Amino acid sequence: MDALVEIRDMCKTYNPGENEVKALDHVSLTIHEKEFVAIIGHSGSGKSTLMNMLGCLDVPTSGSYYLHGHDVASMTDDELSDIRNQEIGFIFQGFNLIPSLTALENVELPLIYRGVAKRERTQLSSDALDKVGLEKRKDHKPSEMSGGQQQRVAIARAIAQAPPIILADEPTGNLDSNSTREIMEILKALHEEGRTVILITHDNDIAAQAKRVIKIMDGRIVEDYMNAVQEAG
Repeated sequence: MDALVEIRDMCKTYNPGENEVKALDHVSLTIHEKEFVAIIGHSGSGKSTLMNMLGCLDVPTSGSYYLHGHDVASMTDDELSDIRNQEIGFIFQGFNLIPSLTALENVELPLIYRGVAKRERTQLSSDALDKVGLEKRKDHKPSEMSGGQQQRVAIARAIAQAPPIILADEPTGNLDSNSTREIMEILKALHEEGRTVILITHDNDIAAQAKRVIKIMDGRIVEDYMNAVQEAG
């Protein structure tokens, strides 16, 4: 497998000076294409900062980040925006759906910004909702759906244009156990299709369902191992 992510000696420092906080402290990491990786850590461990770096939402204070062999630090804002739009499907703990729009319209919205023609974006959005089991809920608004269904809409929005990387930040954090199971099954299916799935979590049971677990503490990677049991949960 080719290296998808290569991070070398990455640091991220906030409030440099007397009150500085090292959110990332000399982190080095390689993630290959088509891996299913969980990054686990407690609140304040640095895992969300690392996610922001991986998703090109923030830039490191020092160190290097190569994505598909390209140096992210050398990219313009427009190039970084293109990567976020075309390469990465983001899934967040908060569903970030627009209340006044239907499920289909919520999934279509990013495609409008990307200039996808109406017929194509409607088809892509409809197919994505079918994939997450919401074929009968396309005309429902967020208030008419459960939390698990809203998160499935958010996943459909993330995968509608088939990005090669799925970056999921605590995607089950607001969900009950049944909805959590459904969301994890969808993420596993996306991985089996050939996507790279990077899952940020504080939950050991969630992390145990990934194939590789990276544990971060105080801004440093303290463990990096392959899971012996792949089908937990």
